[in-house]
Amino acid sequence: MASSLLEGVDDFLAYLSLEKGLSENTLQGYQGDLGQFLARLGQTSKPSSWKKVTAADVSDWIYALSEEDYSNASLCRKLSAVRAIDSYLLRERLIEKSFTEIVVGPKLRRKAPFTLSIQEVERLLSAPDDTTPQGLRDRAMLELFYSSGLRVSELSGLMLQQIDLDLGALKVYGKGSKERVCPMGSKAVSAIRAYLSNGRPYLVRSKTGSAVFLSSRGTAISRKTVWFLVKKYTSAAGIDKPVKPHMLRHSFATHLLTGGADLRIIQELLGHADISTTQIYTSVEADRTRSAHDEFHPRSREAGTAL
Repeated sequence: MASSLLEGVDDFLAYLSLEKGLSENTLQGYQGDLGQFLARLGQTSKPSSWKKVTAADVSDWIYALSEEDYSNASLCRKLSAVRAIDSYLLRERLIEKSFTEIVVGPKLRRKAPFTLSIQEVERLLSAPDDTTPQGLRDRAMLELFYSSGLRVSELSGLMLQQIDLDLGALKVYGKGSKERVCPMGSKAVSAIRAYLSNGRPYLVRSKTGSAVFLSSRGTAISRKTVWFLVKKYTSAAGIDKPVKPHMLRHSFATHLLTGGADLRIIQELLGHADISTTQIYTSVEADRTRSAHDEFHPRSREAGTAL
């Protein structure tokens, strides 16, 4: 049983690691935010245990951070970390009542994700030179990225044993080591077959493992290299838009939604634990619908432009 503030954090982080299977980067994020909260408590109310932490302590901390020009997104993330440990302590009966239940956080308006049009995606996927091993690799990588909506880490860490080309599917281990099965489109399957036959063998070295996408050194391609290549081919395709993380993943989800796919199916394909995360893509479709209305509906046109 945790008796001090630090012990409570250590127990919570152990729970997230061992029972929830969260990544080291995620754990470090929680540790940093909670450490900052404990530092604030040490400067002000100095409670000796989590039982003595109050909603006022949390609210005052968030307000103090807002005065330091933290963004609303950062404030929401930090408050989320404190809410998470609050929930854990309650569940373990280490505290008797919540110290975050009545805390009101900043309103966070999530921006619509950056996406490409279908025509831009087609140009991007056609950009690699498929007469070279690297070009075959890059074409297969981009096709799969867009076809299956993978995260960058899932793409770069993909192993041969996760792919079934005959079924047109792959097994993916996402956040928290959660497993999901993703379908592959026929063009992605064809591109991967071509790469595995005529590209990957030329990139294999003596110590190469079972990673699907290999660097010139024969090692698994890195996330940084994936984004360098996406940026390179975006430019080569004449797409004058900033390259953002998860660009093809966002385009995958948005194009499915535009085509009529159910939001729950998209949630499953993306590996989102919460449907609210997937709902951000509805704002993209809403913006597109609104633009069409403004352009074509006679009562949306400015005076003097009606036919």
